[in-house]
Amino acid sequence: MFTGIIQAVGSIAALQPAGGDLRLRVHTGKLDLADVQLGDSIATNGVCLTVTELPGDGYWADVSRETLDFTTLGGLQPGSRVNLEKALTPASRLGGHIVSGHIDGVGEVVSAVEDGRSWRYVMRAPDGLAKYIAHKGSICVDGTSLTVNAVRGAEFDLNIIPQTRAETVFAEYRPGSRVNLEVDVIARYLERLVLGDAAAVPQHEAGISLATLADNGYLRG
Repeated sequence: MFTGIIQAVGSIAALQPAGGDLRLRVHTGKLDLADVQLGDSIATNGVCLTVTELPGDGYWADVSRETLDFTTLGGLQPGSRVNLEKALTPASRLGGHIVSGHIDGVGEVVSAVEDGRSWRYVMRAPDGLAKYIAHKGSICVDGTSLTVNAVRGAEFDLNIIPQTRAETVFAEYRPGSRVNLEVDVIARYLERLVLGDAAAVPQHEAGISLATLADNGYLRG
């Protein structure tokens, strides 16, 4: 588990194809690896990766075909900068929100404009994720825990303060940039809980309908 508070910005040192998957080497910059061991998890642009080697200036990790298909990691190049966060410990402060490191979909930057000393970013999520994004709710973008300022369909606004922009890869985003999105884990579980026993029936995998809400007492006639 993670908090979405970025601890360092690293860079991709090497990408090695390996039997249809990928081996990824990351230079970790200022990230302290003194307490990192083989098998530990490090969120890399929001993707939970397992450390397989520790060469001293970073780590190697295996990236599965599944992860390559559903995140932006397959599009990285040597030199690409990435947000990094080590996994939570029992003594960690939960400064952001609960983040699993399991990406729900890839979004796109629509626009980025200065707004006083901050920057206003508009992003577009895949249509299937729109229902999980709420005004003043939490969302994780490339591993960064953020508050949603406005929602219009599948598009949502973010206000990025100078500190966040300086300490993450946000300054590199341009219209069209692809980003890893993880929605609030509570929203995902809430949907399944509201479905109740119907969650076990395949035809209900599309999500909650008005009929489902009525059947469970959330709507009155």
